[in-house]
Amino acid sequence: MARNNEGESPAINIIRKGTEIKGDVTCTGDIRIDGVLNGTLSSQGKVVVGQSGVIEGEVTCKNADVSGNIKATIIVKELLQLKATANISGDINTNKLSIEPGANFTGTCNMGSVVKGIKHEEKEPALEKAQTA
Repeated sequence: MARNNEGESPAINIIRKGTEIKGDVTCTGDIRIDGVLNGTLSSQGKVVVGQSGVIEGEVTCKNADVSGNIKATIIVKELLQLKATANISGDINTNKLSIEPGANFTGTCNMGSVVKGIKHEEKEPALEKAQTA
């Protein structure tokens, strides 16, 4: 019988180059994609997409490190890192974002939490100054 203690860190799941998966993948630990995934990926840990990795669909995770290609909606609870070889096409929703020079991103990005009242307070005085000048 395999040990599965809640306190221990789960092993890293790997989808190797040359492997193609069509469907939904759910894991509690970290996962590395060097192959192709067409579907939904949900991880409670870190998702690493290698240079040969391709994801088409939706990605939800705690942290992500992308060097490959993603055509998906990406939801990252903490930090999303786009390496120089990353190609992203889709919408990003993350708390923190790190982009190396050379990375390509096309889509929309929502980052961090919204601070209530700041946008309205900054825009209104600027409009008043513009009207009186």
